[in-house]
Amino acid sequence: MSRRDLDRAGITDPEMRASYERCRELNAAHGKTYYLATLLLPPAKRPYVHALYGFARYADEIVDDLASTLSEQEKADLLGSWGDTFFADLRRGDSDDPVCKAVVDTVQRWDIPVEHFEAFLTSMRMDLTVTDYATYDDLYTYVYGSAAVIGLQMVPILEPFEPEAYDRAQELGVAFQLANFVRDVGEDLDRGRVYLPLEDLATFQVTRADLEKRVVTPKIRALLEFQIQRVRRLEEESRVGIEMLHPSSQPCIEAARVLYCGIVDAVEDIEFEVFSKRATVSISRRLAVAIPAWRQAVKARRQYGEGHPHGLHATR
Repeated sequence: MSRRDLDRAGITDPEMRASYERCRELNAAHGKTYYLATLLLPPAKRPYVHALYGFARYADEIVDDLASTLSEQEKADLLGSWGDTFFADLRRGDSDDPVCKAVVDTVQRWDIPVEHFEAFLTSMRMDLTVTDYATYDDLYTYVYGSAAVIGLQMVPILEPFEPEAYDRAQELGVAFQLANFVRDVGEDLDRGRVYLPLEDLATFQVTRADLEKRVVTPKIRALLEFQIQRVRRLEEESRVGIEMLHPSSQPCIEAARVLYCGIVDAVEDIEFEVFSKRATVSISRRLAVAIPAWRQAVKARRQYGEGHPHGLHATR
């Protein structure tokens, strides 16, 4: 399937194909719901989305996984040098990095603003030093770089008809991230972080020490319910933006919206027991969303075409 996608995307250089394939492998291994949603895009556009995921995942691994034996300063140095090399590669228009080679190509083909990648790496660096956020506005600064810009990076590939699609994509990216924060309270504590605003904890008379006890009290449950309502508000506000995308892109993003934001439904299903259980969207639910979305995607491609299959600047 990946070879066909690369052929349809007009990606012919062997080294470039290998880089895109590496990004696809990262996506398939670490972002199963995200990967499932990409299969609803026209085949020629999938490699570019895999590349963006590959960039984000690799940076995240530097912070949390690959460098687990390094100090925070060593991780910051590694992330900084990797980022500096990436931006230098962007300026020269090519990369020797097995992941970034495809990312640079994607940025060029779709005119994706460099500042989105700068914001992302800024948030990754915050994870090395910041362990909590006083207010929602403070948290939003982090979430903008860690999640909102992912949506903004993708929009050119999805081919919007209206500029407002960018604002709505930003909201949806934030909703996705906040849903993850609700699900991952326990896992984030394991990393020494709290991604629920401290002002919200205070409102519901919850302290960090209460969270550390890992027992869902009525107050913690109310706190989580409040976070879930924020996710749902953002999700609802973002929905109009999906209709502003090329019809062949809409089923993918609609499915992603339902599945990612469905994480908070799963939290409710496990009675908010986020410390002892992991809220997951069931396979049956994924299939119930994916199968009709696939039919819609095929119909849209037949009726409206697939947009620009090789990017706005097909140079390779």
